[in-house]
Amino acid sequence: MSQGLNKSNQDLRNYLTVTLAYWGFTLTDGAIRMLVVLYFYQLGYSPLAIAMLFLFYEIAGVLTNFLGGWLASRTGLSTTMHLGMGLQVSALLMLAVPEQWLSVPYVMFVQALSGIAKDLNKMSAKSSVKLMLPESADSKLFKWVALLTGSKNSIKGLGFFVGGFLLSVFDFQKALIILAVFLFLLLLASVTLLPKGKGKAKSKVKFKHLFSKSHAINKLSAARLFLFGARDIWFVVALPVYLSSVLNWSHAGVGAFFAFWIIGYGFVQAGTPYFIRHVHHGKGPTGATATLWAFILLLVLTTMASLFASGYPAETVIVVGLIVFAIVFAINSAVHSYLILAYSSHDQVSVDVGFYYMANAMGRLTGTVLSGWIYQKWGLETCLWWSAAFVFMTMAISAGLMSKKQRLS
Repeated sequence: MSQGLNKSNQDLRNYLTVTLAYWGFTLTDGAIRMLVVLYFYQLGYSPLAIAMLFLFYEIAGVLTNFLGGWLASRTGLSTTMHLGMGLQVSALLMLAVPEQWLSVPYVMFVQALSGIAKDLNKMSAKSSVKLMLPESADSKLFKWVALLTGSKNSIKGLGFFVGGFLLSVFDFQKALIILAVFLFLLLLASVTLLPKGKGKAKSKVKFKHLFSKSHAINKLSAARLFLFGARDIWFVVALPVYLSSVLNWSHAGVGAFFAFWIIGYGFVQAGTPYFIRHVHHGKGPTGATATLWAFILLLVLTTMASLFASGYPAETVIVVGLIVFAIVFAINSAVHSYLILAYSSHDQVSVDVGFYYMANAMGRLTGTVLSGWIYQKWGLETCLWWSAAFVFMTMAISAGLMSKKQRLS
């Protein structure tokens, strides 16, 4: 009995350590994003040009998630998490150079490094949660992963505020150095507290296994690709440019609105196990849950696009629509984040999660590129219809997802 309590306490301590490390990393990730956006806007870059500075950040995410899980299976999850934190410290210091060094190719390269760091950290943190709980703890797994994911998004929104605040008090270079020192101290604490080798596969995972997944993981990954592509098609480039250029919002207003949106989105995500507990009856969600909430998200987007086309006040449609979208999208994301851990095996969780977040990164990359192209060609309304089409694909794929008990059959 006492041994079980000790194990439970150790798991909780490890979970809290991983969560705090993930929070610290995410704070710097959000702060970097805001610092780069505001600083390069001051230098005269257009919103679309600034968005393109983050293109390699998304491309790096695709490659990192694909290979990062395989690396974690050989070295352990704490190693890859700390590697990500170390790379982020390096990226912060590389941006803290004299202004004349900050050419577009240089910043894009540093953003790619930051993208590698972010996805190593995210894959490691989320995979670790699976290993801290027994196979049968479905409800607890859902709560822990929802809390980790949701709180991360709220902290990222806070990071936007921190980035803007630091830039208003210090210059660009000093702000980055402060963030680098903060993350380095957190890295030292995490290295001291977390056990080594957690998540290391018992048998060596061969490279070909990166492509060999269960049907459930393949389908869930495809659904995730379209889900996050749907968000970014209208959210990443089109929406901020529209708010700024058409509705004449100030850049500070756009930044604050996005920060509050992300913080609220994170709170909903963290609370998802409580919001939909009547659906899964104390157990984890199923493929049916994912299909239902994708359908609800489809209704939200088609309603927004229809109201837009009917001439309703654009500002009202966007603000109210975004609030509803945040709630429904957060629930969709939390359900997916649980399902990937439920479908993964303990011995290869990092490989499975890495493959899944590779699809997530591909969705973000696709959405980012389409957002700029579609908005430039046809405007925000068309972006919304494309987003709805992507959500329809998410719903159709999710309909084929299995329950947890069927995943290995």
